[in-house]
Amino acid sequence: MKPNLRQILGNEVLVGDGAMGTYLYQKGFPVGISYEELNLTSPEVVGNVHRQYIEAGARLLETNTFSANFDKLSKYGLESKVEEINRAGVRIARAAAGEQGYIVGAVGSIRAGRRSNISTNELKRYFEEQITVLLSEGVDGILLETFYDVEEIQLALAQVRKYSDLPVICQFAVEDVARTLDGFTMPDAYRILDQEGADVIGFNCRTGPNGIMRALETLNGVMNLPASVYPNAGIADYVDGEYRYGASPKYFGETALAFAERGARIIGGCCGTTPEHIAEISAALAGFIPSALPVIEPEEARRIVIQERVHDDPHHSASGSEPTLVDTVKERHTVIVELDPPRDLDIRKFMKGAEALKKAGADALTLADNSLAVTRMSNMALGHLVQARTGLRPLIHIACRDRNIIGTQSHMMGFDALGIDHVLAVTGDPAKFGDLPGSSSVYDMTSFEIIRMIKQLNEGIAFSGKPLKQKAKFVVGAAFNPNVRHLDKAVGRLEKKIASGADYIMTQPVYDPELIVKLKAATKHLDIPIFIGIMPLASGRNAEYLHNEVPGIQLSDEVRSRMAGLEGEVGRAEGVKIGKELLDVATEHFNGIYIMTPFMFYEMSVQLMEYVWEKSGRRSTPLFH
Repeated sequence: MKPNLRQILGNEVLVGDGAMGTYLYQKGFPVGISYEELNLTSPEVVGNVHRQYIEAGARLLETNTFSANFDKLSKYGLESKVEEINRAGVRIARAAAGEQGYIVGAVGSIRAGRRSNISTNELKRYFEEQITVLLSEGVDGILLETFYDVEEIQLALAQVRKYSDLPVICQFAVEDVARTLDGFTMPDAYRILDQEGADVIGFNCRTGPNGIMRALETLNGVMNLPASVYPNAGIADYVDGEYRYGASPKYFGETALAFAERGARIIGGCCGTTPEHIAEISAALAGFIPSALPVIEPEEARRIVIQERVHDDPHHSASGSEPTLVDTVKERHTVIVELDPPRDLDIRKFMKGAEALKKAGADALTLADNSLAVTRMSNMALGHLVQARTGLRPLIHIACRDRNIIGTQSHMMGFDALGIDHVLAVTGDPAKFGDLPGSSSVYDMTSFEIIRMIKQLNEGIAFSGKPLKQKAKFVVGAAFNPNVRHLDKAVGRLEKKIASGADYIMTQPVYDPELIVKLKAATKHLDIPIFIGIMPLASGRNAEYLHNEVPGIQLSDEVRSRMAGLEGEVGRAEGVKIGKELLDVATEHFNGIYIMTPFMFYEMSVQLMEYVWEKSGRRSTPLFH
């Protein structure tokens, strides 16, 4: 007779399964359907996914019931099938797991993305309806996953404890370890769930292994329960009309042992993971014997906030007046610097950084448009404040994701009224991968179309084709990722953006000097300036995160080796040193330099900027006074 789930978690590390929804998407099932309904309409498909994970080494399966509650199913007219779908989900998973596998009933957050639209009583009712069905079908435990606030997961946990003493796994989705969970720190949330009867507490979704590790480390000193970790396979990229994840199975295998050593007793995968990822985890943990839950010593370097880097949306912030950046870069080295808008209402550190960058001679400050679909302060408002308070030119990102054609023209008209005339047109990361996954992505326009339509305003013609009373003066940039296997194809796409009206190009960060040289040769026929992206590395873990989890960024083995194990000031110093070596090559071939500030360490950007001025003979002489 096999031990129960609570017993086994005291002695072993269980390999969990990987993604269901994104794996079904890879298999041809479109976004926008109810994947839970497949329990009824295509049980063989769901069962086959479960079996693939079991064959890859998983011993713990989640039922395909994440959104099988009244509220979520009502979007598809399936609210009357809550019981039927959940019962089928358990039975399919049980058949696939066999005698040695364990089954947990998956219950997802209901409030995510729409907190104000649902009452506490409704939440209790919906959780109770789903959880009682899962329990009645004989699951080995309940998995409460992808929760964003403490109150909601407390409600769900209370419903389980009302009917059962089976093990309960509680998981938060946290993309930024510095943020609170509705006013609670992560240690506070941990203590609350521990007191209210959780058996396992952990994290899943919204971030890859690096971000999950950061979240796990915030529990240092309070962790006395087993942990569970289900990272995404990095950040989703939207390529050729499809969502793709970049973190490799090998990388997941490499991180699995580190998770186990830090107290994780269930290790699986979330969005973007496949049976191949689970196979690597299983192989890495073969023979691993867990010890007592560790106490992880905090390090100054580990206070760094995880910042998921945008892929298609490459850069941020600046302010405009004569001459334009295009004029300036034709005459001398020109530096634009990224500084991310804050995620809360406090702008003091941001403004302090902007002032420091202005003083150091930045030609423009670039601000993203809610990159990675994570909500930040309006870049229009901050751009105006930067321009008014410091005189530094704002360069604003405009994403296709958030506004329809009406809203986009209105937005551009507002920029014109504020005197902000430098913008970067980008596609924008899909809303479903951000911090408000219940919101929608608009995408009325492609990046090509938005460039054309913004330039149309310069002709005094509205998006509708009607004449305007005056002409705008927008200087429009386009994003470019040179970190690709086929550079010629990427340049071909870039040529289309130029044909659409792009005035300049901003690249993703480059970490290979040889690629800079190749890029110069591949783009020498283009007649618009290119700003080469340089982002200094902050630590060894930052380097591994960027290389393995962020689409569009690749680090050389040499750079990764140099950064390995470095944290804090030592890591940042080496990151700046590597950045200077890249600038030696970049400034030789390009006048345009684009420095991306990591984690608000604007002092690193100042050092690199001053290095450019030293090499070019220009001493911190700002464009505007």
